Amino acid sequence: MSNDSQAGRKRILIVDDSEDMRDLLAQILEEAEEYELLFAENGAQALHVSTSNQPDLILMDMSLPGMSGWDVVAQMRKMPEFLFTPIIAVTAHVSPEDQDRALAIGCNTHLGKPFDVVVVLDTIAELLEANTR
Repeated sequence: MSNDSQAGRKRILIVDDSEDMRDLLAQILEEAEEYELLFAENGAQALHVSTSNQPDLILMDMSLPGMSGWDVVAQMRKMPEFLFTPIIAVTAHVSPEDQDRALAIGCNTHLGKPFDVVVVLDTIAELLEANTR
């Protein structure tokens, strides 16, 4: 099955334990009308949804209950099917050390909360474009 599941739309997995944050990101991305959205509220769900649905890009909160986003990304990057899947850390951990840590474990980039909607959309578009080359 192709990742372009719904008429060429790219699958984006939103992982966040805050329902409000999942809803906000969904609202932002649904307006673009070019993405199929998947959701997870913890690390275990993120791994399950990812392996079941092969998202084209993942927006990962790093502070999750149980298995943290840090651990999820590190585990995913060990799996061949996720070696090149763009992962964006979307987190309140915004220190330079946190940014470096996110990149070191395999995130493609790091966006701090609160975030700029235009930056989120541009970052997603750039990573998806780069991943199709």
